[in-house]
Amino acid sequence: MAGILRPRGQAAKVVPVELFFDLVYVFAITQLSHLLLDHLGAAGAAQTLLLTLAVWWAWMYTTWTTNYLDPDHPTMRLTLAAMMLAGLAMAAALPQAFGPRALWFATAYVVLQVGRSLVVALAARHEPIGHTFRLILGWHVISAVLWVGGAFAGGTAQVVLWVVALAAEYAAPWHGYRLPFLPRATTADWSIDSGHMAERCQLFVILALGESILVTGLTLAGGDHLSVATVAAFAIAFLTSVAMWWVYFDRSAEAAAEKVAESDDTGRLGRSAYTYSHIPIVAGIIVAAVGDELAIAHPLGPISPGTALTVLGGPALFLAGHAVFQRVVFGRVPASRLAAIAVLVVTAPVVLLAPSLVPPLALAGLAAVVVGGAAFWDSRPA
Repeated sequence: MAGILRPRGQAAKVVPVELFFDLVYVFAITQLSHLLLDHLGAAGAAQTLLLTLAVWWAWMYTTWTTNYLDPDHPTMRLTLAAMMLAGLAMAAALPQAFGPRALWFATAYVVLQVGRSLVVALAARHEPIGHTFRLILGWHVISAVLWVGGAFAGGTAQVVLWVVALAAEYAAPWHGYRLPFLPRATTADWSIDSGHMAERCQLFVILALGESILVTGLTLAGGDHLSVATVAAFAIAFLTSVAMWWVYFDRSAEAAAEKVAESDDTGRLGRSAYTYSHIPIVAGIIVAAVGDELAIAHPLGPISPGTALTVLGGPALFLAGHAVFQRVVFGRVPASRLAAIAVLVVTAPVVLLAPSLVPPLALAGLAAVVVGGAAFWDSRPA
Protein backbone atom coordinates (compact mmCIF):
# COMPACT_ATOMS: atom_id res chain seq x y z
CA MET A 1 0.00 0.00 0.00
CA ALA A 2 2.89 2.35 -0.69
CA GLY A 3 1.86 5.89 -1.43
CA ILE A 4 -1.65 5.50 -0.06
CA LEU A 5 -1.18 8.18 2.61
CA ARG A 6 -1.68 11.80 1.66
CA PRO A 7 1.53 13.77 2.23
CA ARG A 8 1.12 16.43 4.89
CA GLY A 9 2.35 19.95 4.21
CA GLN A 10 0.58 20.40 0.89
CA ALA A 11 -3.06 21.21 0.26
CA ALA A 12 -5.23 18.15 -0.32
CA LYS A 13 -7.84 18.48 -3.04
CA VAL A 14 -11.27 16.93 -3.28
CA VAL A 15 -11.04 14.55 -6.24
CA PRO A 16 -13.75 13.21 -8.56
CA VAL A 17 -14.03 9.83 -6.84
CA GLU A 18 -15.06 11.61 -3.63
CA LEU A 19 -17.78 13.48 -5.52
CA PHE A 20 -18.88 10.19 -7.08
CA PHE A 21 -19.05 8.65 -3.60
CA ASP A 22 -21.29 11.50 -2.43
CA LEU A 23 -23.99 10.56 -4.94
CA VAL A 24 -25.12 7.80 -2.59
CA TYR A 25 -25.81 10.40 0.07
CA VAL A 26 -28.01 12.44 -2.26
CA PHE A 27 -30.27 9.39 -2.24
CA ALA A 28 -29.89 8.98 1.53
CA ILE A 29 -30.94 12.58 2.20
CA THR A 30 -33.97 12.13 -0.05
CA GLN A 31 -34.93 8.99 1.88
CA LEU A 32 -34.60 10.78 5.21
CA SER A 33 -36.76 13.74 4.17
CA HIS A 34 -39.44 11.42 2.83
CA LEU A 35 -39.30 9.33 6.01
CA LEU A 36 -39.95 12.42 8.12
CA LEU A 37 -42.69 13.59 5.74
CA ASP A 38 -44.48 10.25 5.99
CA HIS A 39 -44.18 10.08 9.80
CA LEU A 40 -44.76 13.61 11.09
CA GLY A 41 -45.08 12.66 14.73
CA ALA A 42 -42.81 12.40 17.74
CA ALA A 43 -41.90 8.78 17.00
CA GLY A 44 -41.25 9.49 13.33
CA ALA A 45 -39.10 12.52 14.16
CA ALA A 46 -37.08 10.50 16.69
CA GLN A 47 -36.51 7.68 14.22
CA THR A 48 -35.51 10.12 11.48
CA LEU A 49 -33.09 11.83 13.85
CA LEU A 50 -31.43 8.55 14.83
CA LEU A 51 -31.06 7.47 11.20
CA THR A 52 -29.80 10.91 10.17
CA LEU A 53 -27.10 10.68 12.83
CA ALA A 54 -26.09 7.25 11.53
CA VAL A 55 -25.96 8.42 7.91
CA TRP A 56 -23.93 11.49 8.86
CA TRP A 57 -21.52 9.38 10.93
CA ALA A 58 -20.90 7.00 8.05
CA TRP A 59 -20.21 9.88 5.66
CA MET A 60 -18.07 11.83 8.15
CA TYR A 61 -15.76 8.91 8.90
CA THR A 62 -15.20 8.52 5.17
CA THR A 63 -14.30 12.20 5.00
CA TRP A 64 -11.75 11.78 7.79
CA THR A 65 -10.41 8.73 5.94
CA THR A 66 -9.85 10.58 2.66
CA ASN A 67 -8.28 13.43 4.61
CA TYR A 68 -5.47 11.02 5.51
CA LEU A 69 -5.49 8.52 2.64
CA ASP A 70 -5.28 9.33 -1.06
CA PRO A 71 -8.72 8.55 -2.53
CA ASP A 72 -7.15 8.18 -5.99
CA HIS A 73 -4.94 5.31 -4.85
CA PRO A 74 -6.26 2.05 -6.39
CA THR A 75 -6.86 0.50 -2.96
CA MET A 76 -8.86 3.50 -1.83
CA ARG A 77 -10.82 3.67 -5.06
CA LEU A 78 -11.90 0.08 -4.56
CA THR A 79 -12.64 0.78 -0.89
CA LEU A 80 -14.79 3.80 -1.78
CA ALA A 81 -16.64 1.75 -4.41
CA ALA A 82 -17.37 -0.94 -1.83
CA MET A 83 -18.52 1.71 0.63
CA MET A 84 -20.79 3.17 -2.03
CA LEU A 85 -22.44 -0.21 -2.44
CA ALA A 86 -22.90 -0.59 1.30
CA GLY A 87 -24.09 3.01 1.56
CA LEU A 88 -26.62 2.49 -1.21
CA ALA A 89 -28.00 -0.57 0.56
CA MET A 90 -28.14 1.40 3.82
CA ALA A 91 -29.98 4.29 2.15
CA ALA A 92 -32.43 1.95 0.43
CA ALA A 93 -33.36 0.44 3.79
CA LEU A 94 -33.94 3.75 5.57
CA PRO A 95 -37.77 3.95 5.19
CA GLN A 96 -38.17 0.51 6.79
CA ALA A 97 -35.14 0.52 9.09
CA PHE A 98 -37.46 0.20 12.08
CA GLY A 99 -39.47 -2.49 10.36
CA PRO A 100 -38.82 -5.39 7.99
CA ARG A 101 -35.48 -4.00 6.74
CA ALA A 102 -33.85 -3.42 10.13
CA LEU A 103 -31.24 -6.13 9.59
CA TRP A 104 -30.60 -4.87 6.05
CA PHE A 105 -29.87 -1.38 7.37
CA ALA A 106 -27.78 -2.57 10.33
CA THR A 107 -25.70 -4.94 8.23
CA ALA A 108 -24.99 -2.32 5.56
CA TYR A 109 -24.04 0.26 8.19
CA VAL A 110 -21.75 -2.18 10.02
CA VAL A 111 -20.06 -3.35 6.80
CA LEU A 112 -19.46 0.27 5.85
CA GLN A 113 -17.99 1.33 9.19
CA VAL A 114 -16.01 -1.79 10.07
CA GLY A 115 -14.78 -2.43 6.53
CA ARG A 116 -13.48 1.08 6.01
CA SER A 117 -11.83 1.21 9.43
CA LEU A 118 -10.09 -2.10 8.77
CA VAL A 119 -8.65 -0.86 5.47
CA VAL A 120 -7.35 2.35 7.05
CA ALA A 121 -5.92 0.53 10.08
CA LEU A 122 -3.96 -1.74 7.74
CA ALA A 123 -2.91 0.99 5.33
CA ALA A 124 -1.65 3.29 8.07
CA ARG A 125 -0.36 0.61 10.44
CA HIS A 126 3.17 2.07 10.49
CA GLU A 127 2.02 5.69 10.87
CA PRO A 128 1.03 7.58 14.05
CA ILE A 129 -2.57 7.86 12.82
CA GLY A 130 -2.69 4.07 12.47
CA HIS A 131 -3.09 3.62 16.22
CA THR A 132 -6.15 5.89 16.22
CA PHE A 133 -7.81 3.94 13.44
CA ARG A 134 -7.10 0.63 15.18
CA LEU A 135 -8.96 2.01 18.17
CA ILE A 136 -11.75 3.23 15.88
CA LEU A 137 -11.96 -0.26 14.40
CA GLY A 138 -12.32 -1.70 17.89
CA TRP A 139 -15.17 0.66 18.74
CA HIS A 140 -16.97 -0.07 15.49
CA VAL A 141 -16.71 -3.81 16.11
CA ILE A 142 -18.21 -3.32 19.57
CA SER A 143 -21.05 -1.15 18.29
CA ALA A 144 -21.65 -3.63 15.44
CA VAL A 145 -22.88 -6.15 18.00
CA LEU A 146 -25.44 -3.61 19.22
CA TRP A 147 -26.59 -2.67 15.71
CA VAL A 148 -27.07 -6.24 14.54
CA GLY A 149 -28.47 -7.36 17.89
CA GLY A 150 -31.01 -4.55 17.82
CA ALA A 151 -32.08 -5.50 14.31
CA PHE A 152 -32.74 -9.07 15.43
CA ALA A 153 -34.52 -7.97 18.61
CA GLY A 154 -36.93 -5.50 17.00
CA GLY A 155 -39.42 -3.30 18.82
CA THR A 156 -38.35 -1.32 21.87
CA ALA A 157 -35.18 -3.37 22.29
CA GLN A 158 -34.09 -2.36 18.78
CA VAL A 159 -34.51 1.31 19.59
CA VAL A 160 -32.64 1.02 22.88
CA LEU A 161 -29.73 -0.93 21.42
CA TRP A 162 -29.39 1.38 18.41
CA VAL A 163 -29.45 4.47 20.62
CA VAL A 164 -26.75 2.95 22.83
CA ALA A 165 -24.67 2.01 19.77
CA LEU A 166 -24.92 5.49 18.31
CA ALA A 167 -24.25 7.17 21.65
CA ALA A 168 -21.12 5.05 22.11
CA GLU A 169 -19.87 5.92 18.63
CA TYR A 170 -20.50 9.63 19.07
CA ALA A 171 -18.87 9.71 22.50
CA ALA A 172 -15.77 7.76 21.45
CA PRO A 173 -13.83 10.67 19.86
CA TRP A 174 -14.27 12.76 23.02
CA HIS A 175 -12.44 10.26 25.23
CA GLY A 176 -9.84 9.29 22.63
CA TYR A 177 -11.43 5.94 21.67
CA ARG A 178 -10.32 4.55 25.01
CA LEU A 179 -10.12 0.75 25.14
CA PRO A 180 -8.79 -1.52 27.93
CA PHE A 181 -5.00 -2.10 27.94
CA LEU A 182 -4.40 0.31 25.03
CA PRO A 183 -3.23 3.92 25.10
CA ARG A 184 -5.96 6.39 24.18
CA ALA A 185 -5.70 8.52 21.06
CA THR A 186 -5.15 12.26 21.35
CA THR A 187 -6.25 15.04 19.04
CA ALA A 188 -2.58 15.90 18.56
CA ASP A 189 -2.42 12.73 16.44
CA TRP A 190 -5.32 13.89 14.26
CA SER A 191 -3.62 16.70 12.36
CA ILE A 192 -6.00 17.38 9.47
CA ASP A 193 -5.94 19.24 6.20
CA SER A 194 -8.52 21.86 7.15
CA GLY A 195 -9.10 23.00 3.57
CA HIS A 196 -10.05 19.50 2.46
CA MET A 197 -12.24 18.92 5.52
CA ALA A 198 -14.00 22.26 5.04
CA GLU A 199 -14.60 21.64 1.33
CA ARG A 200 -16.04 18.18 1.98
CA CYS A 201 -18.50 19.58 4.54
CA GLN A 202 -19.39 22.45 2.23
CA LEU A 203 -20.20 19.93 -0.48
CA PHE A 204 -22.45 17.99 1.87
CA VAL A 205 -24.33 21.19 2.72
CA ILE A 206 -24.74 21.74 -1.04
CA LEU A 207 -26.10 18.18 -1.36
CA ALA A 208 -28.64 18.87 1.37
CA LEU A 209 -29.68 22.16 -0.22
CA GLY A 210 -29.92 20.39 -3.56
CA GLU A 211 -32.33 17.89 -2.02
CA SER A 212 -34.39 20.81 -0.72
CA ILE A 213 -34.63 22.29 -4.21
CA LEU A 214 -35.39 18.88 -5.71
CA VAL A 215 -38.22 18.28 -3.24
CA THR A 216 -39.82 21.67 -3.90
CA GLY A 217 -39.49 21.23 -7.65
CA LEU A 218 -41.04 17.76 -7.63
CA THR A 219 -43.88 18.95 -5.38
CA LEU A 220 -44.68 21.76 -7.80
CA ALA A 221 -44.41 19.44 -10.81
CA GLY A 222 -46.74 16.89 -9.24
CA GLY A 223 -49.52 19.35 -8.45
CA ASP A 224 -52.80 18.94 -10.33
CA HIS A 225 -53.52 22.66 -10.33
CA LEU A 226 -50.97 25.46 -10.17
CA SER A 227 -52.67 28.21 -8.24
CA VAL A 228 -51.10 31.55 -7.49
CA ALA A 229 -50.65 30.48 -3.86
CA THR A 230 -48.86 27.27 -4.92
CA VAL A 231 -46.43 29.13 -7.15
CA ALA A 232 -45.86 31.71 -4.42
CA ALA A 233 -45.07 28.95 -1.91
CA PHE A 234 -42.66 27.42 -4.40
CA ALA A 235 -40.89 30.76 -4.88
CA ILE A 236 -40.66 31.29 -1.12
CA ALA A 237 -39.20 27.80 -0.62
CA PHE A 238 -36.56 28.55 -3.23
CA LEU A 239 -35.70 31.88 -1.62
CA THR A 240 -35.35 30.20 1.76
CA SER A 241 -32.85 27.76 0.25
CA VAL A 242 -30.93 30.67 -1.27
CA ALA A 243 -30.91 32.45 2.10
CA MET A 244 -29.57 29.36 3.88
CA TRP A 245 -26.86 29.01 1.24
CA TRP A 246 -25.99 32.69 1.74
CA VAL A 247 -25.79 32.36 5.52
CA TYR A 248 -23.43 29.41 5.28
CA PHE A 249 -21.20 30.38 2.36
CA ASP A 250 -21.06 34.17 2.27
CA ARG A 251 -18.16 34.67 4.69
CA SER A 252 -17.83 32.10 7.42
CA ALA A 253 -17.16 28.94 5.38
CA GLU A 254 -13.76 29.91 3.99
CA ALA A 255 -12.81 31.98 7.03
CA ALA A 256 -13.48 28.98 9.25
CA ALA A 257 -11.18 26.75 7.18
CA GLU A 258 -8.39 29.32 7.58
CA LYS A 259 -9.04 29.56 11.32
CA VAL A 260 -8.83 25.79 11.75
CA ALA A 261 -5.61 25.68 9.70
CA GLU A 262 -4.05 28.24 12.04
CA SER A 263 -4.99 26.25 15.15
CA ASP A 264 -2.32 24.56 17.25
CA ASP A 265 -4.57 21.50 17.43
CA THR A 266 -6.34 21.12 14.08
CA GLY A 267 -7.70 17.71 15.05
CA ARG A 268 -9.51 19.03 18.11
CA LEU A 269 -10.97 22.11 16.39
CA GLY A 270 -11.83 20.18 13.23
CA ARG A 271 -13.62 17.53 15.28
CA SER A 272 -15.80 20.13 16.99
CA ALA A 273 -16.35 22.41 13.98
CA TYR A 274 -17.03 19.83 11.28
CA THR A 275 -17.75 16.43 12.81
CA TYR A 276 -20.27 17.68 15.37
CA SER A 277 -21.33 21.28 14.68
CA HIS A 278 -22.50 20.50 11.15
CA ILE A 279 -25.08 17.97 12.32
CA PRO A 280 -27.82 20.54 13.14
CA ILE A 281 -26.94 22.49 10.00
CA VAL A 282 -27.63 19.49 7.76
CA ALA A 283 -30.60 18.29 9.84
CA GLY A 284 -32.13 21.77 9.68
CA ILE A 285 -31.95 21.79 5.88
CA ILE A 286 -33.63 18.37 5.72
CA VAL A 287 -36.43 19.45 8.07
CA ALA A 288 -36.88 22.72 6.16
CA ALA A 289 -37.27 20.75 2.92
CA VAL A 290 -40.15 18.81 4.49
CA GLY A 291 -41.75 22.08 5.58
CA ASP A 292 -41.38 23.48 2.08
CA GLU A 293 -43.09 20.45 0.59
CA LEU A 294 -46.01 20.75 3.02
CA ALA A 295 -46.37 24.48 2.37
CA ILE A 296 -46.37 24.02 -1.41
CA ALA A 297 -48.86 21.15 -1.24
CA HIS A 298 -51.33 23.10 0.96
CA PRO A 299 -50.39 26.79 0.85
CA LEU A 300 -53.72 28.14 2.13
CA GLY A 301 -54.92 25.28 4.30
CA PRO A 302 -54.97 25.27 8.09
CA ILE A 303 -51.65 24.89 9.84
CA SER A 304 -51.00 21.41 11.19
CA PRO A 305 -48.49 20.90 14.01
CA GLY A 306 -46.18 19.08 11.59
CA THR A 307 -46.28 21.94 9.10
CA ALA A 308 -45.62 24.59 11.74
CA LEU A 309 -42.76 22.69 13.35
CA THR A 310 -41.02 21.88 10.07
CA VAL A 311 -41.51 25.26 8.38
CA LEU A 312 -40.20 27.10 11.44
CA GLY A 313 -38.11 24.39 13.07
CA GLY A 314 -35.99 23.59 10.02
CA PRO A 315 -34.60 27.13 9.59
CA ALA A 316 -34.27 27.52 13.38
CA LEU A 317 -32.25 24.30 13.63
CA PHE A 318 -30.08 25.36 10.68
CA LEU A 319 -29.38 28.77 12.21
CA ALA A 320 -28.68 27.23 15.62
CA GLY A 321 -26.21 24.81 14.06
CA HIS A 322 -24.48 27.62 12.22
CA ALA A 323 -24.36 29.65 15.44
CA VAL A 324 -22.66 26.74 17.22
CA PHE A 325 -20.24 26.40 14.28
CA GLN A 326 -19.31 30.08 14.57
CA ARG A 327 -18.97 29.84 18.34
CA VAL A 328 -16.65 26.85 18.06
CA VAL A 329 -14.44 28.36 15.36
CA PHE A 330 -14.51 32.09 16.06
CA GLY A 331 -15.50 32.15 19.73
CA ARG A 332 -18.60 34.29 19.18
CA VAL A 333 -22.22 34.06 18.13
CA PRO A 334 -23.65 36.98 16.12
CA ALA A 335 -26.56 38.67 17.86
CA SER A 336 -28.48 38.57 14.57
CA ARG A 337 -28.38 34.76 14.68
CA LEU A 338 -29.85 34.65 18.17
CA ALA A 339 -32.55 37.17 17.23
CA ALA A 340 -33.54 35.17 14.15
CA ILE A 341 -33.77 31.93 16.13
CA ALA A 342 -35.83 33.65 18.83
CA VAL A 343 -38.37 34.92 16.27
CA LEU A 344 -38.84 31.44 14.80
CA VAL A 345 -39.08 29.72 18.18
CA VAL A 346 -41.55 32.23 19.65
CA THR A 347 -43.73 32.13 16.54
CA ALA A 348 -44.30 28.36 16.69
CA PRO A 349 -46.52 28.17 19.83
CA VAL A 350 -48.44 31.27 18.77
CA VAL A 351 -49.30 29.68 15.43
CA LEU A 352 -50.19 26.34 17.01
CA LEU A 353 -52.68 28.07 19.33
CA ALA A 354 -54.49 29.60 16.35
CA PRO A 355 -53.84 27.28 13.39
CA SER A 356 -56.60 28.68 11.20
CA LEU A 357 -55.38 32.29 11.33
CA VAL A 358 -52.02 31.89 9.58
CA PRO A 359 -51.83 29.76 6.41
CA PRO A 360 -48.68 27.77 5.59
CA LEU A 361 -47.86 30.25 2.81
CA ALA A 362 -47.60 33.13 5.28
CA LEU A 363 -45.62 31.04 7.75
CA ALA A 364 -43.16 30.01 5.04
CA GLY A 365 -42.88 33.66 4.05
CA LEU A 366 -42.00 34.59 7.61
CA ALA A 367 -39.31 31.91 7.77
CA ALA A 368 -37.85 33.14 4.47
CA VAL A 369 -37.76 36.72 5.73
CA VAL A 370 -36.07 35.70 8.99
CA VAL A 371 -33.35 33.61 7.32
CA GLY A 372 -32.96 36.21 4.58
CA GLY A 373 -32.62 38.90 7.22
CA ALA A 374 -29.82 36.95 8.91
CA ALA A 375 -28.07 36.55 5.56
CA PHE A 376 -28.44 40.27 4.82
CA TRP A 377 -27.13 41.25 8.25
CA ASP A 378 -24.07 39.05 7.82
CA SER A 379 -23.35 40.56 4.41
CA ARG A 380 -23.11 44.13 5.62
CA PRO A 381 -19.70 45.78 5.16
CA ALA A 382 -17.53 45.18 8.20
